[in-house]
Amino acid sequence: MPSSPSTPVEIHACTRDVPSIPPWFAELVLLARHFAQRGVLAALSQQVTLARGRAGRYDVIDFVVVLLGYALSGEPTLEAFFARVAPFAHPFMALFGRVRLPHRATLSRFLADVDGPCLETLRQQFAHDLRHYGPSGMHLGGLTDRCGHCLLIFDVDGTRQAARQRALLSAPEYPPPGRRMDHVCAPGYLGRKRGEVVRTRTTVLQAHTQQWLGTFAGAGNGDYAAELEAACCAVVGYLQAKGLRLTQALLRLDALYGTASILACVQHAGLGFVTRGRDYQLLEHPLVQARLRHPADLCVQHPETGVQRDLFDVGYIADWLEPTPEHSLTCRVIVARQIAPARAEEVASGKLVGASVYELFVTTVPAACLRADEVVALYYQRGAFERVLSEEDVEQDPDRWCSHLPAGQEFWQIVSQWVWNTRLELGLAQQEVDLRRTQWSDAILAPSASPAGGVSDVRGLAEQPETALGMTYGPPEVARDWGRASGRLAGHAFEMVDNGTLRCPAGKILRPQERRKEADGSLRVVYRARTEDCRTCPLVRDCLGPHASGDQPRRVSTVRRRVVQTASGRGGPARMHESTPADGSPGEHAVVWCDLPAARIRRTYSAPLRQQQVMIVVLPGVRGARRDVAAPPLWTRAERAHRRLSWAARLLRNACDAGLARYAYTVCGVRPPLAAFLSLSPASS
Repeated sequence: MPSSPSTPVEIHACTRDVPSIPPWFAELVLLARHFAQRGVLAALSQQVTLARGRAGRYDVIDFVVVLLGYALSGEPTLEAFFARVAPFAHPFMALFGRVRLPHRATLSRFLADVDGPCLETLRQQFAHDLRHYGPSGMHLGGLTDRCGHCLLIFDVDGTRQAARQRALLSAPEYPPPGRRMDHVCAPGYLGRKRGEVVRTRTTVLQAHTQQWLGTFAGAGNGDYAAELEAACCAVVGYLQAKGLRLTQALLRLDALYGTASILACVQHAGLGFVTRGRDYQLLEHPLVQARLRHPADLCVQHPETGVQRDLFDVGYIADWLEPTPEHSLTCRVIVARQIAPARAEEVASGKLVGASVYELFVTTVPAACLRADEVVALYYQRGAFERVLSEEDVEQDPDRWCSHLPAGQEFWQIVSQWVWNTRLELGLAQQEVDLRRTQWSDAILAPSASPAGGVSDVRGLAEQPETALGMTYGPPEVARDWGRASGRLAGHAFEMVDNGTLRCPAGKILRPQERRKEADGSLRVVYRARTEDCRTCPLVRDCLGPHASGDQPRRVSTVRRRVVQTASGRGGPARMHESTPADGSPGEHAVVWCDLPAARIRRTYSAPLRQQQVMIVVLPGVRGARRDVAAPPLWTRAERAHRRLSWAARLLRNACDAGLARYAYTVCGVRPPLAAFLSLSPASS
C-alpha cells in the first residue's frame, strides 16, 4: 500500500508462512542447558526405562522432553502446545539431543503404558536433583523459636481435580457405557455436582523456599495415610541430604491427619508436627477436664473476624485414644474454646458442647519453644500453602489431565514440579536475594510467673497419682476366633503392622475406621479394608464367605484393655531439643520466620525472558559419505532375527547424529550471573 500524506507508513502483505517463536522458547533454551550441564538428561536417558510397543523410534527421554516443554510453556492443552511447537519441532528436540518430536497420540500411548518401576525411577531422579542442588545453608530459611532453635516447616496436604461427566444411556439397545476416567478418578467430595469424579494429589512443600518435595496421587479422596507415609520419607531424605537433624522438621498438617494412628506414624518417623485434632473424645480425658476447670492461659482474637478464643495449654499426654502397638504417641494438647454462634449450622470446625465450641490442636513442640497462641498461629498460617497451590495453578496447572491412567498422570505431575523447582533455582542464580525476616512474637526479657490456673497448675496435677491423671491402654488384642465357625478367616490371621494398620493374608492393608469405648473402659478399634482390594482378592470367598463379592470389605476389630499405672511408670514427654528448659518456662528469644521471596524470584526470572528474542541459526553439519540410495541395505543378523534391542540401541534411534544440521541459539536478555552459572558464551555483536 503506497504511503499517503495523512498516513506516513507502508503496509505490505506476504504469502509465506513465517511463524513467530513462542514466547516461552527462551526459558526452554536455558532449562535445556541447565539439565544438560548438570547431567540430568543423561541420568533420565539411562535410568528411566520402559519397554513398550508402538513406540517407533522414541524412548522415554523423548516424552520427558515434551512434558518439560509443556509444563514450562503454560499452554492450556496438549493440543495447543503441539500446534505451537510444530514449526520449531527440530530446534526444540535438538536442544535435548533428540531428532524428531513425537506425535501427541504417541505421547498419550506412552503415558498409558507407564508402569510402577518407571514412575518410581523418575521420582528418585527428581528427589536426587532436589536434595543435592538448589537452596542450601542459610537460603533454606526456617522458624526460630523462643529457645533459639531453627525449625523447618513442611506443608503436607492434598489438592483435588474434578472431571465432570455427563449422563450416559444404559438402555439394552445400546452398548454398555464406558468412561475414560474410571481408572484415574473415583467419586469424591468436592461440594459440587454429583456427576463429578475427582483425583487427589497430595503434595509436600518446603514452606520457606516453596520447593516441592514430592507428589503422591490417588483416585477419589486418595489413600491419605499411605500418602502421608510417603511424604514423611521424602522429608526425611531431604533433611539427611541437607545435613539437618530430623528434630528440626515440623510438619504442618491438615485436620484430615489429626487422628492418633496417623500422627503416631509421623512421630515414629522422627518428625514433629502441628495440626488440628479431630479425635474429640480427647475432651473427656481427665487431664483435659482438669485443665478446663481452671482459667485460660491466653485469650486471642482474630484480627479480621474478631472471634475470641480462650487457649488452654494442657501439656503432654501419652497414649491417648489409639496408640500404635509398639510406638506410642506423646504430644502436647492445646484446647481452644470460643462462644458458639447463634445457629449450630454456622459452626465451621470444632465440637459444639453446650454454649461453647471446642477445638483441639496437637503438636510436638514444647511450651518452652512456642507458646499456645504461637502454635495456633503457626497452624493457621497454612493459608500460605493454599496461596502457593493457587500460584501453581496459574503458572503451570499440574492438575490438568494428561493421561487417563494413574501412573501416566502422576508421571506428568512429577515433571511439572521439577520445572517449578528449576525456575526457583535459576532465579536464585540470576539475582542475589536476601531472606525475608518476619517477627511473629517479641522477645521475653524476664520470664514472668505463670498466671493462676495456668500451666503451673497442670504441673501440680501431674504430681498426683496416676488415677487422677487418666488412663492408659494395654497392647491390642485381636477379636476371638469366631470367624472359623462361619467359614471365614479368623482375626488372628491378620498381622499387626508397626504403623498401626493390619495386613491381611493376601498382603492388603486394613486401616483404622472407627474407635469407640466399651462399657468396661476398654478401647475398640475397627479396621476396614478397601473395597477395590476385596473385589480383586483371590481369597475373598475364604475371608468374607462363600457367596461374597467383595462389595462389602472385610472388617476386623482389636481391643485394648484399660490399664492403671502410677506416675512413676510413665516416661516423661519426648522433647524436640536437648537444650529445651526442663521446667517448661518459655525461652527469651523472639519468634522469627525466615523465608525466600519465592514468587518474586520465579516471576523476575521467567517474565522478562518471555519478552526477549531468541535467534535460531542453522549451522551446516558434518555430512558423512553419501550412501547410494539404489544399493540394497545391509542387514545384520540381529535385525533379520528381529531380536529385542538393548536399552542403548533404543536410545540411539532418535538421538542427534553428527550428519544432521546443527543449531545455534542466541537468547537475549540473559543477565551475566545467570550466564556464568550456565557457562554460556557471550554472543558476538
